[in-house]
Amino acid sequence: MDLEMHNTTLDTIYPREATIMAAACACIFSIVGVLGNFITTVALLMHPKLRGHVTTMFVLSLCVSDLLFCSINLPLTASRYIKQQWVLGPRLCQMFAFVFYGNEAVSLLSMVAITINRYTLIAYYDMYSQIYTTTKIWIQLLLIWLVSFGLMIPPLLGIWGQLGLDPNTFSCTILPKEGKSPKKYLFVFGFALPCLVIIVSYSCIYWRVRESKRKLEGRSKLSGQTAREKEEDSRLTTLMLTIFLCFLACFLPLMIMNVADDGITYPWLHIIASILAWASSVINPLIYAATNRQYRAAFVNLLKICKNNPVARRTTWGSRTVGHSSNSPHCIDKRNLKEKPTKL
Repeated sequence: MDLEMHNTTLDTIYPREATIMAAACACIFSIVGVLGNFITTVALLMHPKLRGHVTTMFVLSLCVSDLLFCSINLPLTASRYIKQQWVLGPRLCQMFAFVFYGNEAVSLLSMVAITINRYTLIAYYDMYSQIYTTTKIWIQLLLIWLVSFGLMIPPLLGIWGQLGLDPNTFSCTILPKEGKSPKKYLFVFGFALPCLVIIVSYSCIYWRVRESKRKLEGRSKLSGQTAREKEEDSRLTTLMLTIFLCFLACFLPLMIMNVADDGITYPWLHIIASILAWASSVINPLIYAATNRQYRAAFVNLLKICKNNPVARRTTWGSRTVGHSSNSPHCIDKRNLKEKPTKL
């Protein structure tokens, strides 16, 4: 495998002003992203109601993926732009690409899992508790991570393409080997196909919700508890759709630039597109807090726990019933798995 480092520096490709801006953004995003995703992870685990939701398990997978990216990839990216060359050696360059592409796949597959979960809740409500048992959820999470990073094993080992430094852009990426590269296939199966599944699923969700509203017209109103659960499900589905649309908006410019301007004729546009892609791992906690009442409550709950004394903290952690609906269909509490959810 050719792992030779080249002597050309980034200033022959990107203006110095552009590399300074990229390095500054990478540093800021790294700090904000690590803090935001770590706080979100702890807040969701500490919240008595949300930590039992099926969707929360996949959101946590997304948070951990973003946390890894912000703590590993972004600092190394900042170093690259500050030095205007890759100075950290070929092995670390390989691991950078391995973690970068693996994390991107984990993020997308976690969103796919969330979308399918939302659709199952709406379309197959009676079977929901049987489909999403604790064991099956952990199997799904394990598959998400194994498949995502498993796709990167062939190029890592040099079996199909290779991971290394691209001398034209000084990015650690997937390179061809003996004229063969899995990059296009990984783009199709690791990005395009998951995006298509998410778009189709949300389209089906929209159609199902619309039909459900029509059937409910003229009928008696739902009970207060059931109406609240239905409203929470709707808000959570809207939140997850917002997360996906923001992810798409962040990554699409980079994808377009890599295809449309492979020769880097417009270096500033490449830098801006890269910064937008990095932002996708930072903005999710902000979206959670800004758009969903339950997630805001989780952050407030964490602040209260931090302020309380150890006795109160243990009481809050041990209370699994505060604000918890026993017949909520998306809860993985063992009692609920044995019960058939009430029809909405």
